Amino acid sequence: MASCLCRYRRRILFFCSPCILLLPVYIYVSVALYYIMKHGAPYGARVVHSVLPTHFTSCGLKHSRDLAPHPAKSFWKSELDSGALWNIIQHKTDRQYNPILRPHLAENPSSLYYKTEMSRRPGDRCSPNYEINNTMPDYAKLPIQMKNFVTTMHCRDHLLIIDPLDVCDAQAKKGAPSLLMAIKTQTANFENREAIRETWGRSGNIITLGGQQRLVRRVFLLGKSEDLHIEEKLHLESEKYGDIIQWDFMDTFFNLTLKDVLFWDWFSRRCPHAHFIFKGDDDVFVRTPAVLDYLLAEEADGNSSNGSRQTNKMETFVVGDVISNAAPIRSNGTKYYIPESFYKGLYPSYPGGGGMLYSGSLAHKLLEVSQRVHLFPIDDVYLGMCLQRLGVYPISHPAFLTFDFPKDEPKEPCANHTILLVHKRSPAEMFQLWNETSTPSPECRYVKLRPD
Repeated sequence: MASCLCRYRRRILFFCSPCILLLPVYIYVSVALYYIMKHGAPYGARVVHSVLPTHFTSCGLKHSRDLAPHPAKSFWKSELDSGALWNIIQHKTDRQYNPILRPHLAENPSSLYYKTEMSRRPGDRCSPNYEINNTMPDYAKLPIQMKNFVTTMHCRDHLLIIDPLDVCDAQAKKGAPSLLMAIKTQTANFENREAIRETWGRSGNIITLGGQQRLVRRVFLLGKSEDLHIEEKLHLESEKYGDIIQWDFMDTFFNLTLKDVLFWDWFSRRCPHAHFIFKGDDDVFVRTPAVLDYLLAEEADGNSSNGSRQTNKMETFVVGDVISNAAPIRSNGTKYYIPESFYKGLYPSYPGGGGMLYSGSLAHKLLEVSQRVHLFPIDDVYLGMCLQRLGVYPISHPAFLTFDFPKDEPKEPCANHTILLVHKRSPAEMFQLWNETSTPSPECRYVKLRPD
């Protein structure tokens, strides 16, 4: 009997021993699960919840009754609500070069520009992309200038046909121009360019109204035309004056943006130390001596402040007739027509393209940021888009009259002495205004600029 009990005891111990050994593990797991369900995961554990609680305590903070709510929506939108072509392309680019999502770009913001420069091959020509019409449902109904832009808007590297070498000394900081005038014109506008050269766009040492002398340089920005006779005359004009910059693209209204982008590249190589840039059309009148006085006052105001503030001010300085809260024009009959299938939304604030001033420092920044802003068919709106991504707000000044004087104001005797720029003016009117403002009457000699 004893031997039988012993035999069964051994069997019981054989089967029960593992259960006895696993009992503490079972108790530990049960207690751990209960703790996690009640208090959350212990430090170092990874637990995936299928449903997040309404509120949470941020990591590293003590438990508190003041809990932070979860965001109602995702922080980064992966897709746009709009199906407009430009918005989609730019949304992808903005995400790709977002300094939070891609922090290495914040440390080296010129990396994209460097990559673009390295990818260029001399002699390459950019071909139109006719497959783009499949992405715009109304492509067949678009005006011809919009069709041409949409199929070539990926092309931004165009060869120089005429490149003046003696406008500035690119290596000399000391002899750098105080003002570089970059004037948009077309090949056939010979009279406008000649009037500008002889009046407000003179190149050389210019005497300001305050009696100081400052160096001014001038260039005209052009594409090409289909008229071979006019092209021949343009080359003769370039040989005579040395102030023509021409690129290998058709000179159309929607290609004006290319003149900005390509000029910033030319400026960085040929005239990088110019203090300020005037960019405007060839049918404006500019009181250049008054402009120089205005710029000298802006520099003096910066120098009287802290050094850091002065640096920031000059690096972000841009002034003109600022247009805010503008919306795209949807009327098919105007040259500014932008269809909803191409762009949706308001435009950012921008200085009117008739004429504006900005610092040379800002021009270098515009070159970099333009490499990650997709081309837009209206040049001054495109500048606003670049400024927006730089966090730069243009200054509005009432002396820039890109839409001419208000009604009846030109009749006042000293009206033309209160402006920095007025648009539009013919070559004959430029000569008349130059003579009037160069030798002001006693009553107009000390008139101040137009107030707000």
